[in-house]
Amino acid sequence: MRITDNIDETKCDVVVVGAGFGGAAAAKKCADAGLKTIMLERSKNVGDKIISGLTIPFHGFLFGPAFIRDGNPPIERPVDGIVNYIIKDIENKDIDIDDSLKVPKPFSPVFSVGYNAFCKAFCEWEVEQAVASGVELRTETTVLDVIRDNGRISGVITEKDERIWSKIVIDAEGSHGLLAIKAGVRKKYPPDTISLADVYVYDMDKRDIDRIFGFSLRFCWGWDEQKIAPPLGHGNGLMVWPYRDSLHLMQDQCLRNDDGPVYNLAAALKGYHEKITANLPWWKNEIEPRVTLRARMWDGFEIFVGLNEQLRNMPNFTDGMLLIGDAAGLENTELCDGVPTAWFSAEIAADVAIEAISHHDTSASFLKRYDDRIKAHPIIQWAITSTNRYNLRFAQQEHDEKKLKQCIHDGWGLGFCKYGSTALMRIVLFFIRKDPKIIGKWIRMYLRYYYNWHYSHFGDTGIAKEKQNRRNGIRLKSCLRLMDLILFIFSPLIRLVAGLLEPLAGAANPVMRFLFPIVAPVYLKFIKRWDAALEPLSTRLVNAIVASDPSIFNA
Repeated sequence: MRITDNIDETKCDVVVVGAGFGGAAAAKKCADAGLKTIMLERSKNVGDKIISGLTIPFHGFLFGPAFIRDGNPPIERPVDGIVNYIIKDIENKDIDIDDSLKVPKPFSPVFSVGYNAFCKAFCEWEVEQAVASGVELRTETTVLDVIRDNGRISGVITEKDERIWSKIVIDAEGSHGLLAIKAGVRKKYPPDTISLADVYVYDMDKRDIDRIFGFSLRFCWGWDEQKIAPPLGHGNGLMVWPYRDSLHLMQDQCLRNDDGPVYNLAAALKGYHEKITANLPWWKNEIEPRVTLRARMWDGFEIFVGLNEQLRNMPNFTDGMLLIGDAAGLENTELCDGVPTAWFSAEIAADVAIEAISHHDTSASFLKRYDDRIKAHPIIQWAITSTNRYNLRFAQQEHDEKKLKQCIHDGWGLGFCKYGSTALMRIVLFFIRKDPKIIGKWIRMYLRYYYNWHYSHFGDTGIAKEKQNRRNGIRLKSCLRLMDLILFIFSPLIRLVAGLLEPLAGAANPVMRFLFPIVAPVYLKFIKRWDAALEPLSTRLVNAIVASDPSIFNA
């Protein structure tokens, strides 16, 4: 018998702890299935604790929650590639460039490799969608512990001593949360897997950003002895993200290196930042005269968890509880971006929660299917086990310039296709086999996102009707209708071909590694020779999109 005197109690089907990228997606899917869902957020306003920005890779949008793919989320800038600056000697300006990761014309800038976004704005938008689906949002609510009833987790306890009883708890607290530890599901991560990020946000005129950066990111890497970046393999070099009218600069470093804990890390990161920006030619000449510092902030996240077998095999479920995103250690080791894996794991967790509740079985033995699906998800497993960022430490140890360039090329250059092709091929074929018409939704997403970026129109209240000549969009509208017709007619054949190719996806990485030395140089020469020639086609596509009735981009 439970004593409930003087204790507020609430009952629901699902309680989601954390209103971030993953929590909102999981809560919405549960509510859409008719489950009474409560989402708890400790901040006063959604997104207050994640106010910086990031680049969300394209695969998160294409293969993540449908309401994001088919909606109008707030994006700050499309990304068409990465320019890597390999700094061999910053004093003598000895710098090599790897700009191989670039979407070619005429596809760039409409078809991007990712989108820059402010975390706060994006999470607010996601939560709005969740609330519209019936999720009850409670802000300024800190969860202190879980409720245990007959050995299983049956809800949570807040700082107000309120008991919120639920059939399933979905922990989406992120990397800073302690609920999973208190629940006995996971242990604290060691300091060599925890990274502290130093983020600077500068205001800059959009016209200057467009001219200087276009749609590319800039990453800087350098030898440790130059003291311009954290030790290779234990942190990131200088990463510069262009947004609509601001620049974000970030460096991060793990709390422990090979030789022990890092003391006074804040001062070290500040020193790296000051030295590299004082000596980097393009920053001094192009950027510094045109920017104003808006804010400096700190962020922490777990990294390299997926590369540690013991940490990777920590549970992400128990009786009555599922862990998603960073709370489950699903951080991307290469990109330091866990948004796609948060979305994927949120959807899987919501599906399993719906199934468990419908079967009246929320035991660990039933919820194990969540872990099984996480381990079977090709993108999640690729993301958490990528090694190029980690391997930078070995290039430093040997002071091997060739190895350094290879790690950078394979992690943030065209070489990623040697390691990511199998995962991408598997998930693409899975979606196409399920519904070939998804191809049309993917294409419309890119067109709609670019339209929204151009006019800075987001949200689901309807895009304003611009007073403009829309005749240029008639041909694009006709092309989209023709595409829909072709996909409809040939759907059975497309589904058949996808099913036949799916078992061959495992060979994609080995094949790419074999062909890469032959194909890559030809591809890069083609881009450099024909990019300028194809620029008019890219401009025509952009003009057609921005002159169109936005309704033609709806899925």
